[in-house]
Amino acid sequence: MRDMFKLSGSKMKALAAALMLTLAVGMAGCGGGDKKPAPKVEKKFNVGIVQLVEHAALDAANKGFVDGLAKNGFKEGQNITFDRQNAQADQSNLQNIANRFVNNKVDLICAIATPSAQSVANATKNIPIVGTAITDYKSAKLVKDAAKPGTNVTGTTDMNPIKEQVELLQKVVPTAKNVGVIYCSSEVNSQIQVEILKKEAAAKGLTVKEATVSTVNDIQQAAHSLIGKIDALYIPTDNIMASAMPTLCKVTDEVKLPVICAEPGEVKAGGLITLGIDYYMLGEETGAMAAEILNGKAKPQDMAIRSQKEFKAVVNQKKADQLGIKIPAELLKGAEVIK
Repeated sequence: MRDMFKLSGSKMKALAAALMLTLAVGMAGCGGGDKKPAPKVEKKFNVGIVQLVEHAALDAANKGFVDGLAKNGFKEGQNITFDRQNAQADQSNLQNIANRFVNNKVDLICAIATPSAQSVANATKNIPIVGTAITDYKSAKLVKDAAKPGTNVTGTTDMNPIKEQVELLQKVVPTAKNVGVIYCSSEVNSQIQVEILKKEAAAKGLTVKEATVSTVNDIQQAAHSLIGKIDALYIPTDNIMASAMPTLCKVTDEVKLPVICAEPGEVKAGGLITLGIDYYMLGEETGAMAAEILNGKAKPQDMAIRSQKEFKAVVNQKKADQLGIKIPAELLKGAEVIK
């Protein structure tokens, strides 16, 4: 009988191993039967948006930025919140907003327009910053190089096709010899555009006459100073000018002076024509860049500044009729026409 219960050494080891395995499984079943995997906590991001001033171009860029993030999985009210601030073109407001974002430790800042970006870049070297509606990042001392920023700033540029805009001016006003330009003397972006305008205009046999402003209150006087000296007026992507186009056009309409614009919002506010930046699409691309940063796929210092490759033609046909200007059919083809 005893022999029936005798097991060899190897069999005893096998039996012991089997018993241990059974015990381990049983304990796991008893101890963890009610446990569930810990739910994955999705991080909620807080993004600060600072806009220099309210006008059509910057408003469009702002909306495009939010939509661009949403298209890339960052939806307001779900996994991202926005602290939206408008500086109303006031430098002290910009500084206060920048400090607010830093103190609140936002995850990322979107700076709309050059002065906005300069203020937040001065306030933080750690929080990622994406800019939009900024003409030249390097000249504004925001990056070391457009191809590889080397700072906590990246984004999209609104450098417009000035050469093509000069050609557009000549097609609309073929007899033009003297072209006026009004811009804010303190906006670096405008200074850069005017220098390019002078070069491109000279290449086409045109003379550029300048007038500068510091505030919206200077616009009418600046416009009057050019009346009688120019055949057409060019307005760059200047924030002061863009925010007060109706004020400018009160003067130019009186003398039937055509206003060639750098961007669609200026045309819709009273200008004649443009081939320029689509600011909504520009903002949308900026949102896509921000998504890459928030996802941890890229860092601002390594992200090249991006630019728009296709431009939007907008014609104010109503204004053309008022001025007695016939817009060539080739320019109307494919353009957005305001009637």
